[in-house]
Amino acid sequence: MNRRRILKWLGLGGTTTALAGGAIAASDAAARNRYYSGPVTDHFDGTVFFNPGGKPPGAIVDLLRWQLGEPRNRWPARFPSPFPLARPQPRIDGDGLRVTMVGHATMLIQTAGLNILTDPVWSDRCSPVSFAGPRRVAPPGIAFPDLPRIDLVLLSHNHYDHLDVATLRMLKAAHDPQVVTPLGNDTIVKAAIPDMRISAHDWGESVGFGPLAIHLEPAHHWSARGMGDRRMALWASFVVEGPAGRIYHVGDTGFHGGINYRAAADRYGGFRLAILPFGAYEPRWFMAPQHQDPEEAVEGMRLANAAFAAGHHWATFQLTNEPIGEPRDKLHAALDARGIARDRFRPLRAGEVWDVPAIPTA
Repeated sequence: MNRRRILKWLGLGGTTTALAGGAIAASDAAARNRYYSGPVTDHFDGTVFFNPGGKPPGAIVDLLRWQLGEPRNRWPARFPSPFPLARPQPRIDGDGLRVTMVGHATMLIQTAGLNILTDPVWSDRCSPVSFAGPRRVAPPGIAFPDLPRIDLVLLSHNHYDHLDVATLRMLKAAHDPQVVTPLGNDTIVKAAIPDMRISAHDWGESVGFGPLAIHLEPAHHWSARGMGDRRMALWASFVVEGPAGRIYHVGDTGFHGGINYRAAADRYGGFRLAILPFGAYEPRWFMAPQHQDPEEAVEGMRLANAAFAAGHHWATFQLTNEPIGEPRDKLHAALDARGIARDRFRPLRAGEVWDVPAIPTA
């Protein structure tokens, strides 16, 4: 059975298509990197990127075991947010920090007079095609025409639930923002949107943007858009430093023993806000290396020394097996078990607006 027939047989789409493509690929190193060429580093072997001391994505046998042998909880076709569509103010100045949830990993961050989008997806599906793949169960929390002027986009990696070319094309036409992304993803974006303003950076590099400094830091994840490009573009988290304090944004990550959280705390001291994934984690035997669960997200908040956290990666696209409301319930249980107030780590729903408090002073 060839690769195309395997994918059709499994009925895969969206992020799962990327999982399948990565798992089915016979050898990362056998193919030339189509997105990036550069010197060997501690996380790039000259052809593909990797997580130092970490785990690569699974093999085809693991994918088949998950897709064919694991029970999958059925999500409702619609799971509307209790919050109305947000209508953001044009700007938030000074030391204010406002976060508005759009859905999944897409958030509007307003601070220092700038408007920032993370991993923007307004499409109905996160998939390489418009007619198949994981479909939204809740509409975007901000109608696209109601967006304020977008200045900056932080693009964490190239999976379809994070890099949506259709949305980036709309943003280019309506706002012409600057995009900051890890190495190799600029090639993907430029192929579809040649005049997009985009810069690509390695882990440990920084770029200035007005009053902000944007730093790219490690995350334990991987990348793929199809069957022959696994780990050919880098993935990253972001640290945003500005007048309102530090923000630590993680688009996707496995917990990886807390290594990256400890390193971030050591380098930056702590954060006013951490934006952390806490959904899309079952089954653990397959997902743990790449997607942390709610308990790990709470521990990550603690290790990173974050005063507050905004939770994402849930209640929008069904990518994995857990029930739709379980991430929130497990998050609350983990916070309660550690004696952390629930309002310090909020599992945001579409349209929810949060004015993040200042870091309490002793």
